[in-house]
Amino acid sequence: MKATVFHGSPRKGNTYHATKIFMDELSKNGDVEYSEFFLPKDLLVFCTGCTLCMEGLREKCPNAEFVTPIFDAVINADALIFAAPHYGACSIPASMKTLLDHLDFLVLNVSPREEIFTKKAFIITTGAGTTAAVRPIKNLLLHWGINRVYSRGIRLFTGKWDNMSNEKRAKHERALRKSANKFYNAKKRHPHLSTIFFYHMSKFILKNYVGEGNAPYELWKEKGYFKKRPF
Repeated sequence: MKATVFHGSPRKGNTYHATKIFMDELSKNGDVEYSEFFLPKDLLVFCTGCTLCMEGLREKCPNAEFVTPIFDAVINADALIFAAPHYGACSIPASMKTLLDHLDFLVLNVSPREEIFTKKAFIITTGAGTTAAVRPIKNLLLHWGINRVYSRGIRLFTGKWDNMSNEKRAKHERALRKSANKFYNAKKRHPHLSTIFFYHMSKFILKNYVGEGNAPYELWKEKGYFKKRPF
């Protein structure tokens, strides 16, 4: 298995610790090759909103030197892991939001990639509002066409992992290891209902409001997505 991991915080705290437990257990199932990106170090710039990637000109992105290695790692991976601690202001760290902004062209109604449709993803988060942190990442991944998106949110009311009681710490570690084993062995399944809905909505928008001669429409036409669902 090739797994690409995005660490959403430079501080190697609770989420990083939980992710390493998950990765350790994942590796016990077989040969796992990791590509790790630490944000914001590996993506130092915000998306400028130039929309070149939306027009099929991804290679001309002004931040291509950072985005291209990340894009290649996403495409070449069998599995994606997003480690995003819950931050109170906007649920996820700004660095993770920046990553998702830069990759927004992967959504079905812009320039979907066939390689995406068989991938699985896992989201790990810690903090007081784990559901709020998982939701925006999961929704976007499903709109990419990712086949399976799993998550493990660990609600912590302490600043450090080791400050938890031994009983609670052991409970969380067991849950992470169980999730890792399930994730490794997870097989392809029917796409999520929200992905199917977004596909049909995208088809309607591209046919009725975008039209011929524009990048998203022409890509869909070339790939045959108007005639047959690609996943």
